[in-house]
Amino acid sequence: MKKIYIFLFFTALLLGCNKSAKTQATATMDVQKVIVPVFVADSAYKYVKQQVDFGPRVPNTKAHVLCATYLAESLKSFGAEVTLQKTTLSTFDGTRLNAVNIIGSYNVENENRILLFAHWDSRPWSDNDPDLTKHRQAVDGANDGASGVGVLLEMARQFGLQHPTVGVDIAFFDAEDYGAPSDFKGNTEDSWCLGTQYWCKNPHVKGYRAKYGILLDMVGAPGATFYKEQISMYYAAHVVNKVWSAAEKLGFSQYFVNAQGGAVTDDHLYVNKMAGIPSIDIIQYDPNTESGFGAYWHTTNDTMENIDKNTLYAVGTTLLNIVYTE
Repeated sequence: MKKIYIFLFFTALLLGCNKSAKTQATATMDVQKVIVPVFVADSAYKYVKQQVDFGPRVPNTKAHVLCATYLAESLKSFGAEVTLQKTTLSTFDGTRLNAVNIIGSYNVENENRILLFAHWDSRPWSDNDPDLTKHRQAVDGANDGASGVGVLLEMARQFGLQHPTVGVDIAFFDAEDYGAPSDFKGNTEDSWCLGTQYWCKNPHVKGYRAKYGILLDMVGAPGATFYKEQISMYYAAHVVNKVWSAAEKLGFSQYFVNAQGGAVTDDHLYVNKMAGIPSIDIIQYDPNTESGFGAYWHTTNDTMENIDKNTLYAVGTTLLNIVYTE
């Protein structure tokens, strides 16, 4: 992803058992006594793999077109009202991209809404690969992109089986990972998250509002840890605390770490700044790498080997509890 972890601890600006997917009983939040559907990690894993099997989902490629159709048809089959935002976007170097944001909506008449989002495209360059000869190869994006979409597709399947009471919009944003490569010398500001920026200026529903938004990005790695990202804390600390508290109650504290991470330029930044919807980013943070992400980030190694069903289960179960107890 675009993302560069910036370790600026601007606290003055801030407000303030690894479970097997096959053996889970119905997850519940004890306080509300609400029955929450079971998140099926096997399904989420399958949805991740189906995206990766198309090949890198880079705009202006056949794989991108095929995957867009797959995502839209999947949401429709899960009972969502689907909106396709087709547009042409300009990149940092003037390349014109045929892009499409894919939005699936549930309970469209309900004004009390939650926005769940992820990017579905993959990066056209492996510019973090240790092998310099691979820097112009596209990324499979199993974790960086497909994992978040896979979790949301399984959530959509559950919404189709048992509608939540709140309105939900699932947005798959395009052209997120077309930010300038690391060796580009020009202005790279706002070269990331192009589909999200377009949606913020042109929402799929005029005057669209949501109570809050949750972004999923790189949420499938084995043993992944999700720290409280700084931009999320600045704009939506109450949402961060809500999600991390739910994860703790569900036994997922080994994934959702109660500590501050870095600040990440990601889709949620624009949803906060441009759309005014308080939004957070659930994103892997690895303190043992220079980038703050997995060692395979923006390399040819971002493959299905980096996807673990237990991590998908932890994230998906936490978010299903958030939605169904809202």
